[in-house]
Amino acid sequence: MHISLDGFVAGPNGEMNWIYVDEAMFDFVATMTEQADTALYGRVTYEMMQSYWPKAGEHPNASKHDIEHSAWYNKVSKVVLSKTMSEKGLGNTTVISGQLADNIHRIKKQEGKNILIFGSPRASQSLLNEGLIDEFWLFVNPIILGKGMPLFKDITGTTKLKLVASKTFASGVIALHYGKS
Repeated sequence: MHISLDGFVAGPNGEMNWIYVDEAMFDFVATMTEQADTALYGRVTYEMMQSYWPKAGEHPNASKHDIEHSAWYNKVSKVVLSKTMSEKGLGNTTVISGQLADNIHRIKKQEGKNILIFGSPRASQSLLNEGLIDEFWLFVNPIILGKGMPLFKDITGTTKLKLVASKTFASGVIALHYGKS
Protein backbone atom coordinates (compact mmCIF):
# COMPACT_ATOMS: atom_id res chain seq x y z
CA MET A 1 0.00 0.00 0.00
CA HIS A 2 1.33 3.45 -0.89
CA ILE A 3 1.18 5.93 1.93
CA SER A 4 2.27 9.51 2.46
CA LEU A 5 4.76 10.36 5.18
CA ASP A 6 1.85 11.61 7.30
CA GLY A 7 -0.17 8.40 6.93
CA PHE A 8 -2.61 9.09 4.09
CA VAL A 9 -3.38 6.68 1.24
CA ALA A 10 -5.28 9.23 -0.85
CA GLY A 11 -5.87 12.97 -0.86
CA PRO A 12 -9.09 14.56 0.44
CA ASN A 13 -10.91 13.84 -2.85
CA GLY A 14 -9.34 10.43 -3.41
CA GLU A 15 -6.34 11.82 -5.32
CA MET A 16 -3.48 9.40 -5.82
CA ASN A 17 -1.44 11.42 -8.32
CA TRP A 18 1.22 11.93 -5.63
CA ILE A 19 2.15 8.23 -5.60
CA TYR A 20 5.51 7.56 -7.18
CA VAL A 21 6.06 4.35 -9.16
CA ASP A 22 8.76 3.33 -11.61
CA GLU A 23 10.20 0.19 -13.21
CA ALA A 24 12.32 -0.60 -10.14
CA MET A 25 9.20 -0.61 -7.94
CA PHE A 26 7.23 -2.62 -10.48
CA ASP A 27 10.00 -5.24 -10.56
CA PHE A 28 10.13 -5.28 -6.76
CA VAL A 29 6.36 -5.76 -6.46
CA ALA A 30 6.53 -8.52 -9.09
CA THR A 31 8.57 -10.56 -6.60
CA MET A 32 5.58 -10.34 -4.24
CA THR A 33 2.95 -11.17 -6.83
CA GLU A 34 4.97 -14.22 -7.90
CA GLN A 35 4.44 -15.55 -4.36
CA ALA A 36 0.67 -14.95 -4.38
CA ASP A 37 -2.24 -16.67 -6.06
CA THR A 38 -5.05 -14.62 -4.51
CA ALA A 39 -5.67 -10.87 -4.71
CA LEU A 40 -7.98 -9.25 -2.17
CA TYR A 41 -9.68 -5.92 -2.83
CA GLY A 42 -12.34 -3.63 -1.51
CA ARG A 43 -15.11 -2.93 -4.00
CA VAL A 44 -13.80 0.46 -5.16
CA THR A 45 -10.27 -0.81 -5.79
CA TYR A 46 -11.57 -3.98 -7.45
CA GLU A 47 -13.70 -1.96 -9.88
CA MET A 48 -10.70 0.25 -10.68
CA MET A 49 -8.45 -2.80 -11.22
CA GLN A 50 -11.08 -4.67 -13.23
CA SER A 51 -11.50 -1.72 -15.57
CA TYR A 52 -7.82 -1.82 -16.53
CA TRP A 53 -5.88 -5.01 -15.84
CA PRO A 54 -7.75 -7.73 -17.75
CA LYS A 55 -6.75 -6.23 -21.13
CA ALA A 56 -3.76 -4.04 -20.15
CA GLY A 57 -1.19 -6.47 -21.51
CA GLU A 58 -2.86 -6.52 -24.93
CA HIS A 59 -2.45 -2.81 -25.67
CA PRO A 60 0.02 -2.06 -28.50
CA ASN A 61 2.18 0.12 -26.23
CA ALA A 62 1.89 -2.08 -23.13
CA SER A 63 4.90 -1.86 -20.84
CA LYS A 64 6.71 -4.91 -19.47
CA HIS A 65 4.91 -4.33 -16.17
CA ASP A 66 1.50 -4.06 -17.84
CA ILE A 67 2.04 -7.33 -19.73
CA GLU A 68 3.30 -9.22 -16.66
CA HIS A 69 0.79 -7.83 -14.17
CA SER A 70 -2.12 -8.29 -16.57
CA ALA A 71 -1.18 -11.97 -17.00
CA TRP A 72 -0.94 -12.39 -13.21
CA TYR A 73 -4.22 -10.54 -12.60
CA ASN A 74 -6.06 -12.72 -15.10
CA LYS A 75 -4.95 -15.99 -13.52
CA VAL A 76 -5.20 -15.27 -9.78
CA SER A 77 -8.30 -15.77 -7.68
CA LYS A 78 -9.83 -12.48 -6.68
CA VAL A 79 -11.66 -11.82 -3.41
CA VAL A 80 -13.72 -8.66 -3.02
CA LEU A 81 -15.05 -7.33 0.27
CA SER A 82 -18.36 -5.67 -0.55
CA LYS A 83 -21.85 -5.41 0.86
CA THR A 84 -23.24 -4.19 -2.49
CA MET A 85 -21.62 -6.39 -5.18
CA SER A 86 -22.80 -9.73 -6.46
CA GLU A 87 -20.58 -12.54 -7.77
CA LYS A 88 -22.92 -13.05 -10.71
CA GLY A 89 -20.99 -12.74 -13.95
CA LEU A 90 -17.62 -12.29 -12.25
CA GLY A 91 -15.05 -14.82 -13.36
CA ASN A 92 -12.61 -16.24 -10.81
CA THR A 93 -13.94 -13.82 -8.18
CA THR A 94 -15.45 -14.40 -4.75
CA VAL A 95 -17.44 -11.64 -3.04
CA ILE A 96 -17.47 -11.58 0.76
CA SER A 97 -20.31 -9.52 2.16
CA GLY A 98 -20.50 -10.86 5.71
CA GLN A 99 -18.84 -13.09 8.28
CA LEU A 100 -15.51 -11.53 7.37
CA ALA A 101 -13.33 -13.43 9.84
CA ASP A 102 -14.87 -16.85 9.05
CA ASN A 103 -14.63 -16.34 5.30
CA ILE A 104 -11.05 -15.04 5.34
CA HIS A 105 -9.92 -17.85 7.69
CA ARG A 106 -11.47 -20.36 5.28
CA ILE A 107 -9.54 -18.86 2.35
CA LYS A 108 -6.30 -18.72 4.34
CA LYS A 109 -6.61 -22.44 5.17
CA GLN A 110 -6.83 -23.43 1.51
CA GLU A 111 -3.72 -24.75 -0.20
CA GLY A 112 -1.88 -22.22 -2.26
CA LYS A 113 0.37 -19.24 -2.13
CA ASN A 114 -0.01 -15.88 -0.38
CA ILE A 115 -3.00 -13.55 -0.40
CA LEU A 116 -2.15 -9.95 -1.31
CA ILE A 117 -4.38 -6.97 -0.65
CA PHE A 118 -3.90 -4.07 -3.04
CA GLY A 119 -4.87 -0.58 -1.96
CA SER A 120 -8.33 -0.89 -0.47
CA PRO A 121 -7.86 1.17 2.70
CA ARG A 122 -11.37 0.54 4.09
CA ALA A 123 -11.05 -3.19 3.48
CA SER A 124 -7.61 -3.11 5.11
CA GLN A 125 -9.07 -1.35 8.14
CA SER A 126 -11.79 -4.02 8.47
CA LEU A 127 -9.25 -6.83 8.11
CA LEU A 128 -6.91 -5.20 10.63
CA ASN A 129 -9.72 -4.79 13.17
CA GLU A 130 -10.46 -8.52 12.83
CA GLY A 131 -6.77 -9.43 13.26
CA LEU A 132 -6.64 -10.90 9.74
CA ILE A 133 -3.57 -9.14 8.35
CA ASP A 134 -0.33 -11.07 8.85
CA GLU A 135 2.08 -8.68 7.16
CA PHE A 136 2.22 -5.13 5.85
CA TRP A 137 4.15 -3.77 2.90
CA LEU A 138 3.96 0.02 3.11
CA PHE A 139 5.49 2.15 0.37
CA VAL A 140 6.17 5.46 2.12
CA ASN A 141 6.22 8.27 -0.43
CA PRO A 142 8.28 11.37 0.39
CA ILE A 143 5.32 13.74 0.59
CA ILE A 144 3.21 15.27 3.33
CA LEU A 145 -0.41 15.66 2.24
CA GLY A 146 -1.75 17.33 5.38
CA LYS A 147 -5.18 15.78 4.91
CA GLY A 148 -6.88 12.97 3.08
CA MET A 149 -7.87 9.35 3.62
CA PRO A 150 -5.83 7.86 6.48
CA LEU A 151 -4.73 4.23 6.31
CA PHE A 152 -5.23 3.57 10.00
CA LYS A 153 -8.64 5.13 10.63
CA ASP A 154 -11.02 3.75 13.28
CA ILE A 155 -8.64 0.95 14.23
CA THR A 156 -9.71 -0.84 17.38
CA GLY A 157 -7.04 -2.27 19.60
CA THR A 158 -3.29 -2.41 19.28
CA THR A 159 -1.31 -4.44 16.78
CA LYS A 160 2.36 -4.84 17.61
CA LEU A 161 4.59 -5.12 14.58
CA LYS A 162 8.18 -6.09 13.89
CA LEU A 163 10.22 -4.66 11.02
CA VAL A 164 11.13 -7.56 8.73
CA ALA A 165 12.83 -5.67 5.91
CA SER A 166 13.11 -2.32 4.21
CA LYS A 167 14.16 -1.12 0.79
CA THR A 168 14.90 2.40 -0.34
CA PHE A 169 14.29 3.31 -3.97
CA ALA A 170 16.15 6.02 -5.91
CA SER A 171 12.90 8.04 -5.94
CA GLY A 172 13.00 8.38 -2.15
CA VAL A 173 10.14 5.92 -1.64
CA ILE A 174 10.88 3.48 1.17
CA ALA A 175 9.25 0.05 1.23
CA LEU A 176 8.69 -1.14 4.80
CA HIS A 177 7.83 -4.78 5.45
CA TYR A 178 6.27 -5.45 8.85
CA GLY A 179 5.03 -8.68 10.38
CA LYS A 180 3.10 -9.26 13.57
CA SER A 181 5.39 -9.54 16.58
